[in-house]
Amino acid sequence: MESGAKGKKGAAGRKGGGPKKKSVAKSVKAGLQFPVGRITRYLKKGRYAKRVGAGAPVYLAAVLEYLAAEVLELAGNAARDNKKNRIIPRHLLLAVRNDEELGKLLGGVTIAYGGVLPSIHQVLLPKKSTKEPKSPAKA
Repeated sequence: MESGAKGKKGAAGRKGGGPKKKSVAKSVKAGLQFPVGRITRYLKKGRYAKRVGAGAPVYLAAVLEYLAAEVLELAGNAARDNKKNRIIPRHLLLAVRNDEELGKLLGGVTIAYGGVLPSIHQVLLPKKSTKEPKSPAKA
């Protein structure tokens, strides 16, 4: 009989062989809704750099989540202004184009079925009459 020098290892090579800990997603650790693991995979697969640090996908996921929340907030307000319960592309366009910073960020973006911002050129507006009726002066 051999002595237990190379006997059975603990469960999956863990020290102590205690119960297996349940895995916790990176998104849960970061407190985000956007998938950190998936963004990590896309960064690696896209070959944007030779190596991807641990914090980069977390930061990127946080930025994307913030932008999505901002656009959805403004689009929800636009939908409520139009007495609708559902956000449609028109509401997204109104939200983006009416916000200065988002409009600059998405300046070259076309939103399908979004339409255009309602506006009438100044030249096309009716001219105001220069002669205004004078009110009788009280003495």
